[in-house]
Amino acid sequence: MTEQPRDLTEGGVVLQIRKIGNSTGVILPKDLLTRLRLKPGDVLHVVEMSERGIKLSPYDPKHAKAMDIARKAFAKYADTFKALAK
Repeated sequence: MTEQPRDLTEGGVVLQIRKIGNSTGVILPKDLLTRLRLKPGDVLHVVEMSERGIKLSPYDPKHAKAMDIARKAFAKYADTFKALAK
């Protein structure tokens, strides 16, 4: 279990699923974390792709959609929100 992640020629990294304590996980290499500007405690969202693939992203599409709806509502009812804020 001392196998290190291998860099692929296409810019990817091969990771191995491992037993970590009583859990199972994947360890991300330090250089990958640095390039992605991730640190311990950051949240990654898992998006299931076709063919058993996954996408890990700090971007939450559901949150982004909710924020887009809120921005549109604030723009549409700006006067109302200004009056309520008084």
